[in-house]
Amino acid sequence: ASLGGTGRTHGTGSARSASRREPMLDSPRLTIAIRRDPQTMEGLRSTTVSDDPVQRRDLILIEQARDGDLGAFNDLVLLYQDQLYALVVRMVPDRDQASDAVQEAFFSAYRNLKSFRGGSVKSWLNRICVNAAMDAQRAKKRRPVQPYPELDDESWQPPAGESADPERTAVAAERTRALSAALASITDDQRTAIVLFDIEGYDYQEIAEMTGVSLGTVKSRIHRGRLALRELMEGRMELFRG
Repeated sequence: ASLGGTGRTHGTGSARSASRREPMLDSPRLTIAIRRDPQTMEGLRSTTVSDDPVQRRDLILIEQARDGDLGAFNDLVLLYQDQLYALVVRMVPDRDQASDAVQEAFFSAYRNLKSFRGGSVKSWLNRICVNAAMDAQRAKKRRPVQPYPELDDESWQPPAGESADPERTAVAAERTRALSAALASITDDQRTAIVLFDIEGYDYQEIAEMTGVSLGTVKSRIHRGRLALRELMEGRMELFRG
């Protein structure tokens, strides 16, 4: 099956603008049309009560997608594709592999909408993405590369102000390069655990559930990964002082 975007109307009867941005996800198996704005949730009700407006919005979209509304699933893609890519690209330090993993995660989410059992939609999508990233790591081992590829291109950064300190900027950039290289050099399992714990803020139990290992294994991977990072960073610690 393919997801095809149609020009749905939203709100109080006026049609959304037809303008669209290029989707990250493109595949002959699945065409996800991305609108610039997700549909408005005013006047809609979810059968699952939630006091959190974001969670309520996501639950409504999940319910609509289950009922065959392809546009609702497209809205979920629009809302979360960038966040999920930012997560995966740090676990799978290769732009193409990371994009493929996120794409596969959305395929899987769409195929398994009926398996969603409530709770946080974002966490559900994150778990699927983590599994896709782990599959990508197992499927194709590559030489470690930059885990933060956006740092190769500084055009994403805001213009420096007149008071910007060139020396401080240079030190910050060197610090990031050193840490990125070290992260790329540890094992996939360790990097995944550290990214989820130290960067994404998940707790041990959540990481265990996402990665399908025991609580003790998660703690061990984080501990060993940190030791490995410390060893790799030996001689560069002056970058992180002061």
